Amino acid sequence: MYTDEEICSSIGNRESNEYGAVSPPIYQTSIFTFEDFRAFVDAQKNERENYVYTRGVNPSVQFLEEKIALLERGEKCKCFGSGMGAISAVFHSLLESGDHVLFMNNIYGPTLELAKHLSKFNIEYDVLEPDVFKLEEAIKPNTKMIYLESPGTMLMKVLDLRKVADIAKKHRIITAIDNTWSTPIYQKPLTLGIDISIHSLTKYIGGHSDVMGGAVIGQKSLIDRIFKIGHQLNGAVLSPNDAFLITRGLRTLPLRLKQHQESVKKVIEYLQTKEDVTKIYHPSIEEKDFLSEQMLGYSGLFSFVLKDPSFAKVSKFISSLQLFKIGVSWGGYESLVISPLKDNNEEILEMQGIPIGIIRLSVGLEGSELQISDLEQAFQKLKE
Repeated sequence: MYTDEEICSSIGNRESNEYGAVSPPIYQTSIFTFEDFRAFVDAQKNERENYVYTRGVNPSVQFLEEKIALLERGEKCKCFGSGMGAISAVFHSLLESGDHVLFMNNIYGPTLELAKHLSKFNIEYDVLEPDVFKLEEAIKPNTKMIYLESPGTMLMKVLDLRKVADIAKKHRIITAIDNTWSTPIYQKPLTLGIDISIHSLTKYIGGHSDVMGGAVIGQKSLIDRIFKIGHQLNGAVLSPNDAFLITRGLRTLPLRLKQHQESVKKVIEYLQTKEDVTKIYHPSIEEKDFLSEQMLGYSGLFSFVLKDPSFAKVSKFISSLQLFKIGVSWGGYESLVISPLKDNNEEILEMQGIPIGIIRLSVGLEGSELQISDLEQAFQKLKE
């Protein structure tokens, strides 16, 4: 088995077919032509494996898919134009009218918005707190899928993936996880029994805040079905150029993650000394027996809660930051800050179990000294 570093940097390169090029060329084409009609007809019979039309398979995209599948220890991968394109494809391909989806943990907001939309097709859902011991009693006769995030959105809580997978298999339920937070470098859900791993390639894997993409990895039979329905018919296609950019980001992923992990550890240690901080959410400070087997490392996304949770204080602190830029998304080279708190949604956050004064930081690659210095000056302005 190749190491993750080998897969990211060199395994899969096709130098023999491309004049020894270290970086494979971009196949910027919408169609592929054939020498005779028989070859064209044969290729159309299986567009999952043959180059016919870039909405189906393209060499640049396929090259990336092969690497991600290897990293996840999965049989097949299919890439999409965005993370939500990947999530939508999973739901549209594997769910039918009358099915029930059980969401576990804090889930990415647009994913739940999509679930609400699917109710018009008679697909229902429930959201379960991150408690595996309550899972079996939450399963219904029509539960078709258990969809989870671990670590979860905003609160970064973790689930025992092996236990979830075991319960799901007992009830013949498909499991799918959004594995974007950890990337395949720090967590490999398929090796723990989860059926489908999903990524927003926009985040750590792309890594440079200049491209969007998504990926779904699993057994060939599942990915082929997702390709046929969710990819071909929904049309959330990853372009060859974007596949090239994501492949470029993949080459440095292991190194970047080490830097993110080193910096976030020091930033968290600093915040643990601040009286203005009442709670920090990051898996590295969770006391869970299964984490040593399940997670191979920790990325740089976490959140903390201000002692004074008012909108005015949260707004002042965030606006005082200079290195940490205010913006959505995460996983790029730059440090970012955001909060789900608005001036009119405190009751909604309480219903969701999210602390009012929560602030989310994405620790970038600038180094912990600069990041801590920026946070310190913001805390000082908070006291003024």
